[in-house]
Amino acid sequence: MTRFVYATATTLDGFLADADNSLDWLFAVEGGDESLASLDTFVAGVGVMVEGSTTYRWVLEHEHLLDSPEKWQQFYGDKKTFVFSTQADLPLVPGADITVVAGAVADHLDEIRAAAGEKDVWLVGGGDLVGQFDDAGALDQLTLSIAAVTLGSGAPLLPRRIESDRLRLVEVAQTGQFVSLRYDVLR
Repeated sequence: MTRFVYATATTLDGFLADADNSLDWLFAVEGGDESLASLDTFVAGVGVMVEGSTTYRWVLEHEHLLDSPEKWQQFYGDKKTFVFSTQADLPLVPGADITVVAGAVADHLDEIRAAAGEKDVWLVGGGDLVGQFDDAGALDQLTLSIAAVTLGSGAPLLPRRIESDRLRLVEVAQTGQFVSLRYDVLR
C-alpha cells in the first residue's frame, strides 16, 4: 500500500530552510554525509517524489541542474516528480520526469498514487505543502533528521497543528550531530 512519507532534515528550532530559503546550514553540520547516505534505503522504496516550487527552485539553482541535468538523475533517479506550483515560468530539468501541478492537493492524490504504484510517495517539502497533504488525509509518516543547529527564523518544518494522539514514535537513531526520528501519523 502506498504511503505518503515526509522525510526531511530540520533544525533544533524547527526550520527547514533559513530566511533566504537556503539549506546551506544543513551541509555544515557534522555527520551530514552519513545522514544523507542513510537515505539510500528509503529512496529505493520511493516511487514518486512531491515538492513545492520553492524547494524545487532551490535544488535547481544550488545544483545548477539546468547546466548539469545529469545531477538530477544521480539523486532523483528516474522517479516521477510532481512539483506543486502556481508559477507558469517554472523551468524544467531536461530529461527529468517532472509534472507541474497547481491547485488543491486532494485534486491530485489519485494521479500521484497511480504513479507511485506499490511504492511510497516522498513528500520532499516544503512544510506548508506537507501540511496540505495532512489536511487531505494523505500523510502517513514523518521521518525527521534533526540537526544540531538553530536558525531563529526561516521556513517552518510543518506549519500545522498535529496533536500527540496522532503521532506514534517508532524509531530513534543518532548519526553524527543528527538525531533521526520516525513517527507514524494516525488518521
